[in-house]
Amino acid sequence: MSLGPTREPVAQQIVGIIRELGLHPGDAMPTERDLIDRLRLSRNTVREAIRELRAWGIVDIRHGHGTFVASPSLQALAPTLVFRTLVAGPEGLDALRNLARIREILETSAIGEVAEVLSEEDRTELDRLCDLIGDPETSADADRRFHRLLYNRVDNPLIGQLVDVFWEAYNEAHDQLAEVVQHGQDSVAAHRRIVRALTAHDRQEAEQAMHAHFDGIYARLDDSRAGFSSAPVGDGSTA
Repeated sequence: MSLGPTREPVAQQIVGIIRELGLHPGDAMPTERDLIDRLRLSRNTVREAIRELRAWGIVDIRHGHGTFVASPSLQALAPTLVFRTLVAGPEGLDALRNLARIREILETSAIGEVAEVLSEEDRTELDRLCDLIGDPETSADADRRFHRLLYNRVDNPLIGQLVDVFWEAYNEAHDQLAEVVQHGQDSVAAHRRIVRALTAHDRQEAEQAMHAHFDGIYARLDDSRAGFSSAPVGDGSTA
């Protein structure tokens, strides 16, 4: 089907073609020539639209193989969230706090369900990650894996994806805006309290433990000094 010129943005027209053809993640997209013929637009216009779709995480471009429908992901949000935080100027730390606040809302609203579905295998892994969170060399990676694991088993997969996106945005922006405050043992204790509550299947205590965890994050932000003119500071800001 040839769509012809239309006021609808070209990228949205291509999304319409994906839906019309019933394509799924991993399926090959129509060729560039096919899209040009369908849309009756120039090669440059079609290529620019494909670049937009790639930036949105809708298509993958595999050099030497072609363009494919991407697996659904919210990761494309992270760079935008980081940019919005970094350009906030003197209010950068407030913007950083806002990112943490969104995470707190998401995580405390879902942690009660985690308390009901946590497996023994998950608990063992969370304990191991708590040990790694206490080591400056492994703290950031272990913290991200800790929070990812928490929401692996909840019914709504969007919760885990959003938590991970906001974790990435917060930590990347934090490294560029705030002085790293050493807090290894405090962070370990906060995470262990969460694990204890989940092990006891105590929804209320799990929610309180998660709130307390974020209270610690806010306190460390208050102790940080903005460093807008400095180079990225490296990790250590487990959250």
